[in-house]
Amino acid sequence: MTHTDIPDGFEPHFRKSPLTDPWEPLYSKRTERAVVMGLRLGRPHTNARGLIHGGLIAALSDNAMGYSCAQATGWATSFVTISLAVDFIGSAEIGQWLAVESEVIKTGSTICFAQSLIKADDVVIARANGTFRVVPKKGVTLSFRGSRSENPEPRDSGFDASHRPGMTAATRTSTPCSPPRDR
Repeated sequence: MTHTDIPDGFEPHFRKSPLTDPWEPLYSKRTERAVVMGLRLGRPHTNARGLIHGGLIAALSDNAMGYSCAQATGWATSFVTISLAVDFIGSAEIGQWLAVESEVIKTGSTICFAQSLIKADDVVIARANGTFRVVPKKGVTLSFRGSRSENPEPRDSGFDASHRPGMTAATRTSTPCSPPRDR
């Protein structure tokens, strides 16, 4: 395989993002259980020491795990990241093929858990795990097992922060990130 070859099964990534635009071309392949993301590493992917930047690994891991959660729910929902952890256990260099191979651990009606191995030329260089919040698409709700049903009226998430110190129903909607007030 030369430095310009793309492994079998990978196609140009199906979704573009302002964050990942400078890293193009990105590739992905859909398996039965996940979305694998990959790219041929180049100079725009490096840090000042010429090694692949950890931020690139974290961002691509976040994307691959989120897409894998979406695929596990039949693409009926969107996801936002609640938490992301990455352990770096190796490094990668310009010219290597970087692949982010994800696995969905569990999906529920409100949260999805996933993990991934990040490999450079099939050698593990990092592992990541993420927790993602389900964001239903308008007009569609999910049962606990991920099946679709039509829902023309949006539902409240059921989350009520008014029991937290300093939070009332009025402040919850106007200042959701305000710290508790001293009394």
